[in-house]
Amino acid sequence: MPEVAEIQRALAPTWCPGCGNFNMQKALSEVLAESGMGFEEYAMVWGIGCHGNGADFYRSQGFHGLHGRALPLATGIALTNPDLKVIVEMGDGDGYGIGGNHFLHSVRRNIDMVAIFHNNQIYGLTTGQASPTSDQFMKTPSTPGGVVEEPVNPVGVAVAQGATFVARAFAGDVEHLKDLYRQALAHKGFAVVDVYQPCVTWNKINTFKWFRDRVYKLEELEGYDPTDRTAAFKLSMSTFHELTCAPDECKIPIGVFYREEDSFTYQDGLPQLDRPMWKRAVEPRDIGTILEKYE
Repeated sequence: MPEVAEIQRALAPTWCPGCGNFNMQKALSEVLAESGMGFEEYAMVWGIGCHGNGADFYRSQGFHGLHGRALPLATGIALTNPDLKVIVEMGDGDGYGIGGNHFLHSVRRNIDMVAIFHNNQIYGLTTGQASPTSDQFMKTPSTPGGVVEEPVNPVGVAVAQGATFVARAFAGDVEHLKDLYRQALAHKGFAVVDVYQPCVTWNKINTFKWFRDRVYKLEELEGYDPTDRTAAFKLSMSTFHELTCAPDECKIPIGVFYREEDSFTYQDGLPQLDRPMWKRAVEPRDIGTILEKYE
């Protein structure tokens, strides 16, 4: 079983001091270490953004892809090698913006993988432009008059589109984040973990304190049933926050919104992908009987 120090590369992270990415890396590294999986048992894929620098900070087999294209790459790995647990990390602009179409179709296909979204509600890598999840009316270098449109609701979209595991986390609560990562890794199907990851440099509104004053845990909400998709969607629609909302007016749930057990995955529909592609060369099929009818 690898130790946390073995999972994290000797190359020290270069994220801004205080960035939420540090806690996300800490949580995922510790969960991977305790899972007992060896390096040959999982693969990681990153998109482009501050989160993508994690490709340099994890000791893992994987791929650092193009902006918005992490999910197709992760899908290719998951389908060609079902022995691997695939973990894909994306940012909000990366995963919900340019990669939004891939997000929708990965959800509905129920690809067996874990999709972690670093949601800092800003384009942190390119100096603070508005992202798809920026709050409406937020002023940024690309929206000096304020963001016109409402933000994307990734939890609501995932639940409505049929995702079989949907969770939201806050990077300021490492132990809770670790628990959600554990559940996502154990899930069979497409597991969405949307993580509020404050950008300390460019987003001066949605700060660690801002979230700490507003988040509450779903597991502490009396009567909430994470197997009720309708309730999950309704709750997701109540969590849009506004720039002016006070802590007592704007409460943001974190935890598992929806979970479906024993779901039918995309891989289940392709029994021919029962083993890694390279093993097909070791044990090739005899296609002689198939070709006979063409003679």
